[in-house]
Amino acid sequence: MARLAAQAAATKKALDITVLDIRDVSVLADYFVICSGNSSTQVKSIADEIKERMQQAGHELGHAEGYREEKWILLDYRDVVVHVFHSREREFYNLEKLWGDAKVLAF
Repeated sequence: MARLAAQAAATKKALDITVLDIRDVSVLADYFVICSGNSSTQVKSIADEIKERMQQAGHELGHAEGYREEKWILLDYRDVVVHVFHSREREFYNLEKLWGDAKVLAF
């Protein structure tokens, strides 16, 4: 699921796609997929593509938030949580540093 989300983000030219394996450091999920776009339009487009691809693969979206502001869209698929940031927001929140003990995976 994480790989599929990352690949979907890549098709919309998401920047700095990172997949974190957080199984050993959190009970929130198994994986975080983090990526960013340079505009609110791109952020929404990336999130929409991920939702569509995940739905086509039969993965049910548990929760989504951030669509109104289009600065940080969160898509929660329970085992995989996808964070689509506007570049400025990503720098500010710096989830990779916050979850620094997680393993970074190649996709």
